[in-house]
Amino acid sequence: MKFLTQAVNGLPEYGALKSYVQKKALPAAVTGVSGIHKANIIYSLCSQLGRRAFVVAGDEAEANRLCLDLKAMGLSPMFYPLRDFSLHDTEGSSHEYEHQRLAVLRNVKNGKCNAVVCCIDAALQYTIPPDEMEKHTVTIKTGEGIGMENAVTALLQGGYEDAPQIDGAGQFSRRGGILDFYPPGLSQPVRAEFFGDEIDTLSFFDPVSQRRTDSTESVTVFPASEVLIAKPDITAKKIDRLASQLRGKTAPAAKAVLARESAKLREGLHIGCADKYISLVYDRPASLFDYFADDMVLFVNEPVKSKERMKSVVWQWGEDVRDLLADGTLCRGLSSFTYDYAYAAECFSKYGAVYLDDFVHGGYDTPVMGQVNMTARQGSAWGGNIGLLADDLSGMLEKKWSCAVLAGTERSARTTAEDLLARGINAFYSEDPETIKRGQVAVIPGSLSGGIEYPGAFFGLITRGRTAEARRGKSKRPKNAKEITGISDLNPGDYIVHTTHGIGVFEGIRKIEMHGVTKDYITVKYAKGDVLYVPVTQLDMVSKYIGPREDSSVRLSRLGGADWQKAKAKVRRAVKDIANDLIKLYAQRMNIKGCAFPADDDLQRDFESRFEFDETDDQLRCIEEIKADMEKSVPMDRLLCGDVGFGKTEVALRAAFKCVEGSKQCAMLVPTTLLAWQHYQTITRRFEGFPVKVELLSRFRSPKEQAEVIRKCKNGEIDIIVGTHRIISNDVEFRDLGLIIIDEEQRFGVAQKEKLKTKYKNVDVLTLSATPIPRTLNMAMSGMRDMSIIEEAPHDRHPVQTYVLEHDDGIIADAIRQELRRGGQVYYLHNDVASIERTAARIQQRVPEAKVGFGHGKMDEQELSEAWRKLIEQEINVFVCTTIIETGVDVPNVNTLIIDNADRMGLSQLHQIRGRVGRSSRRAYAYLTFARDKVLSEISQKRLSAIRQFTEFGSGFKIAMRDLEIRGAGNILGGEQHGHMEAVGYDMYLRLLSEAIGKAKGEPVKESGGECTVDVQVTAHIPESYISDLNQRLEIYRRIADIRTDADASDVTDELIDRFGEPPESVGGLVKIALLRSKASQAGFTEIKQQKDTLLMYVDAIDMRRVSLLTSALHGRVMLSAGAKPYVSVRMGHDCAPIETLSEIFNALDAPHSA
Repeated sequence: MKFLTQAVNGLPEYGALKSYVQKKALPAAVTGVSGIHKANIIYSLCSQLGRRAFVVAGDEAEANRLCLDLKAMGLSPMFYPLRDFSLHDTEGSSHEYEHQRLAVLRNVKNGKCNAVVCCIDAALQYTIPPDEMEKHTVTIKTGEGIGMENAVTALLQGGYEDAPQIDGAGQFSRRGGILDFYPPGLSQPVRAEFFGDEIDTLSFFDPVSQRRTDSTESVTVFPASEVLIAKPDITAKKIDRLASQLRGKTAPAAKAVLARESAKLREGLHIGCADKYISLVYDRPASLFDYFADDMVLFVNEPVKSKERMKSVVWQWGEDVRDLLADGTLCRGLSSFTYDYAYAAECFSKYGAVYLDDFVHGGYDTPVMGQVNMTARQGSAWGGNIGLLADDLSGMLEKKWSCAVLAGTERSARTTAEDLLARGINAFYSEDPETIKRGQVAVIPGSLSGGIEYPGAFFGLITRGRTAEARRGKSKRPKNAKEITGISDLNPGDYIVHTTHGIGVFEGIRKIEMHGVTKDYITVKYAKGDVLYVPVTQLDMVSKYIGPREDSSVRLSRLGGADWQKAKAKVRRAVKDIANDLIKLYAQRMNIKGCAFPADDDLQRDFESRFEFDETDDQLRCIEEIKADMEKSVPMDRLLCGDVGFGKTEVALRAAFKCVEGSKQCAMLVPTTLLAWQHYQTITRRFEGFPVKVELLSRFRSPKEQAEVIRKCKNGEIDIIVGTHRIISNDVEFRDLGLIIIDEEQRFGVAQKEKLKTKYKNVDVLTLSATPIPRTLNMAMSGMRDMSIIEEAPHDRHPVQTYVLEHDDGIIADAIRQELRRGGQVYYLHNDVASIERTAARIQQRVPEAKVGFGHGKMDEQELSEAWRKLIEQEINVFVCTTIIETGVDVPNVNTLIIDNADRMGLSQLHQIRGRVGRSSRRAYAYLTFARDKVLSEISQKRLSAIRQFTEFGSGFKIAMRDLEIRGAGNILGGEQHGHMEAVGYDMYLRLLSEAIGKAKGEPVKESGGECTVDVQVTAHIPESYISDLNQRLEIYRRIADIRTDADASDVTDELIDRFGEPPESVGGLVKIALLRSKASQAGFTEIKQQKDTLLMYVDAIDMRRVSLLTSALHGRVMLSAGAKPYVSVRMGHDCAPIETLSEIFNALDAPHSA
């Protein structure tokens, strides 16, 4: 925004300040400037003098605002956040903020960042010294002879963690001659392939598919942690020396903790509290000020605020440290993690600060060489009303000012420029003008946090609110990305479903050698101790059992018994009925005549162009799908799915606008009074300036007001009505209803929804649901209900600092106090209604100053609404609740979440619940606790470590465990289906359902279980030396078993070479068998097995034409046996392997097709 520099240059005070900076007559003070002017001064000084900015802001909100403003003006600022030191040896914590800090330090050091913004407490916190940063930063290039062992040592010393597979920054993984690592700050992890000691290739890869993307010549590896324990034994000695010097009553507790942690270091184990030893590891820990460079200008906003902030930080730390010293977590010599304000004042004086202040102050903590007072005004943001904008501009133009209007997106800027011209204002659209003449108005895309007026320079700027910040493009998962199949998550003891034999228990993989040939088999245990060995080539016949209640005792099937076939038959009958009902319902809907709404016109486009965000691709797609439905004469029945906050409301409002414009009424049905109120406010705000009348019908309206609303509704005086199920009451009538929007549909009973649909048969219905519906289910149900799915996450979410730890009342009480001290609120999730009141009382006792309330799903709506109201109005600040918060109201002030027994929850559920905090500009915390001394099952452990890592990886990736999907499935299919799902497991149920729907539509369907099994003597297994991790081996087995065509086979082979290096012969054997198996199924064979030098190929019915093809091609080697179980036997040729013989057979069978 170069025109801002032109504007501020017109002020003599700015000229004086510029000369102070050039002559180094600093510290200097500027007064009379608000937030937006400070950003302008920083931007203009740096761009005119070619300097970089080091900005200390008063608080985090101001720092974030400054970052956004400086970025909009044209700098590339980085925010240096405060971090929480991990002082307890927890199972793990997320490193998002630490990685963010390291990225800033690195970019400040190498000159890539032209503005760093921080708060004083973050700037003074201890961090890694610049020389250590330098020492552990290495650039590796292709062709370099670094050696695998040296590379691994460098990564370990740089704070990287060893992992079987890379999921997030700060990890590395080695497999044979391949080394994967993920330096913080890079957008993708790196794969290095070694040839001997030399690096052969370097490339980036996608952490979801684990496949390479782009290759590169060199990569710089930076430290992944601020506290690098490069020599654990030396650090352990220092800890022991410190322990031996401790005296006093807390010494025994502290000595025990220190001894435990130094022993772990000696054994080469990772400790979760390395931060605690920062002052032992480095002779003099650094702070951000140690990275200050000569080409920087130091700006300090509101120095008084910074001083106050440090005062409260020191007091708070004093409170915390008392408890931490008492329980031995910290001790004398390990209790300081930050420099004090006196040190900051020293730095201000040394580096020459420019103080930026709203008001004139009596004095500063350092001598000031010069002072200027500016006359500037900050305007509030413009809400989008064109009339008000024109009035404001007319006032400025009368005084012959030059004016700028920042109108958000490019589309919205062009619209605004046209609207202003139409009102006779001299406005023009420009991308980024260098100058604006007096008496002109430039309309520009973009936005700032506030308007600017410089009377002395005859300049005024009006801006759209900050929300107009364009979204960062999120990396989206490719649409065909594999959903997690669940098989790679198998652990011994898990239930699995075999298509033919039913439900059993997975016991692991066994290598079995027969006739000198080694193969891998999956061992499955059934009822009465029977064991089945399934060849890994048939892995696609096995899926993980996922039932509506994963903890319920699942009945094992009997091998060879009829119970599994019976269960399958029963479910088949049930899904057949569902399929028929659905098809019937669909046919009926197609025959009813509804209202066909007109195509979009200018008014609709105008309404859409006023949306202050850029829509995501998913939103645009859903909007198009919905409009297309509304323009047809068949009534719409569409389900719109998307996680909380993914922008479903905007999509629904565009449909509502279309309906109102077609002269029809629109009703929005929501489950709770509070949600109705929230929606009503959103809609009123969004429709401001358009001739649309919106009303609310719920308990928030008095009986008299309700009667008035109902009367207006009947007369057609209301266009959009929002309400709870009061809308469905018999006394509510519409003059001409065109669209019903049902929000949070999973909260309404089937009966309520049906009542609506029967009452208004020919009305369009749009249902919104936050329970994501799995794509698999969507495919099974396509054709009976139209679905639109928004999968793209919202922007601007702050990561949630997540800790995984054993339940410890002390730590939990500290966490609650910390949140209450900053005026926030806490969700305490305790998922057991029976003991929820006891838990609330226990918290009240531990934290007497808290105002504790509780809520759960068994309360009636009145009570629950009251609890939510108290929470929103801050009458309670600790809310003990069950998982009802998943679909609750938005409460931006709740920023700490504590979950009891997190190990019992599914991953996607944890993720969804954690999405309930971190919705404001404040930092949010999540503590996932599990019971003390409980040995976590491997799967819970994986789930908890994954959720901890998800803070870092934008959680669109592989939210595994399908518990949420199953809930979603239950909602769509109704209650009676749950029993069927339990009987056969989720995957099998879906297969049967899609078969039934296909049949009802008259499509040819291949029934499940119709695969061919191949058992021949070929070495076919994945050696552990090739893929050591069991879960990765299972995943690859599954990928190989899914091979159907030559293209699939070459794709899998490419993936293997990419991820694990050249595959050994036994893996090649697996791929060939999988391909032949698919061909055998297509040729009608059900089983192929080898007896000595003969292959027996079983069929359901003999096709003589095919047999004659075989006999003529393979002279004298073919025999036919037409018994109860007919088969064709083929003798293998001399020195001919089974695979080659099979290829010969299929070539012979394919011969006539080629002819």
